[in-house]
Amino acid sequence: MQTSIAPEYQGTAQGEEAEAILRKCVHCGFCLATCPTYNLLGDELDSPRGRIYLMKQVLEGAEPTAKTQLHLDRCLTCRACETTCPSGVQYGRLVDIGRDIVEKKVGRGTVDGLQRRALKTLLPQTALFDVGLTVGRAVKPLLPGALAKKITDKRAPGDWPAARHARKMLVLQGCVQPAMAPSINHATARVLDRLGISLVVAPNAGCCGAIPHHLNDAEAGHTMAKRNIDAWWPMIEAGAEAIVVTASGCGTMVAEYGHLLRDDVAYAEKAARVSALFRDVSQVIAAEVDALSAALRATAPGVAQRIAFHSPCSLQHGLKIRGVVEGLLRDAGFTLTNVPDGHLCCGSAGTYSLLQPELSQQLLSNKVRALESGAPDLVATANIGCLAHIEGGLRASSATPIRHWVEILDDRLQSAK
Repeated sequence: MQTSIAPEYQGTAQGEEAEAILRKCVHCGFCLATCPTYNLLGDELDSPRGRIYLMKQVLEGAEPTAKTQLHLDRCLTCRACETTCPSGVQYGRLVDIGRDIVEKKVGRGTVDGLQRRALKTLLPQTALFDVGLTVGRAVKPLLPGALAKKITDKRAPGDWPAARHARKMLVLQGCVQPAMAPSINHATARVLDRLGISLVVAPNAGCCGAIPHHLNDAEAGHTMAKRNIDAWWPMIEAGAEAIVVTASGCGTMVAEYGHLLRDDVAYAEKAARVSALFRDVSQVIAAEVDALSAALRATAPGVAQRIAFHSPCSLQHGLKIRGVVEGLLRDAGFTLTNVPDGHLCCGSAGTYSLLQPELSQQLLSNKVRALESGAPDLVATANIGCLAHIEGGLRASSATPIRHWVEILDDRLQSAK
């Protein structure tokens, strides 16, 4: 794609990166078929190709409008288009740049602005979010149905094994996950303990920074990334093998630390090291296949269960990890059902379900229908946002339970002979 970047963006980090991405696009339109919002709305401006044209116009000097902003806001940033694109267009990075530029020029209405500031304040603060969630659970019967569906039940975390192995890995605690489902990281610690790896927590680490970053507050996102790097660094220097992330949405952010902080003199090298050490929990467990097989042989045969696995967009499109979780679940003795249109987003997409509820609910309805089509005993996923979002849809439909896949594997490994 030919470009003529406006002088105000020439020589800037945003302008140069955006121009390089734009030049890769060949207008082929393959992305349209896999774009959830285009499939729902049928408007090319709500497709990756259409949004690329809008962003190109802005970068070339056209004045954006509220309509431009609306089409960019409607994007889930699911990055299914990246999986489809034959030219390797890094659309996710481009839309972050485009949204930031458009927001600075167009601004936000009072209600929209307040809502986004509230999300950036509440969600990354685990203690604050935990208080809000506790109150929400207490008054859940009094809440409107749509809001009540978003309030997850409390999950008992279980034990966290003592750090007894020579091999040690760090874990990202995250922000909402410790409040909503502490059982996920605890289950991960137990599984890795059986594989000869101790999982440890850096007390001062927290939110990965994805929430403010994707709400056009790059500075806050970078600040959170730097805080995590500072918290992890002593343990990295002490020999921690990897930084394990159990929420694939957070994983895509940590994997990008090196890119996001590439121009920061104080953090560029450390950020690149952190991104290199990042591992999704599925990658860690899959790399210990012999130890896992031995652990499974030491358990009693499990009850045959049918699982529908929802692969989050962040896992399959963002991190490009496909088939790994499914293989681990099959190895553990589970039968995986077919999930039609498994490449499509469930509609959670970070804060999208709160900011674009109508589109989100349509996507959720489609996803629940696809997951239930194979009559599974339970649904598994790999991201806390997807889990909470889909749980609300399942509860309103068939009440099929949903869990993080590592919790299911942990239960399987605890069934001693």
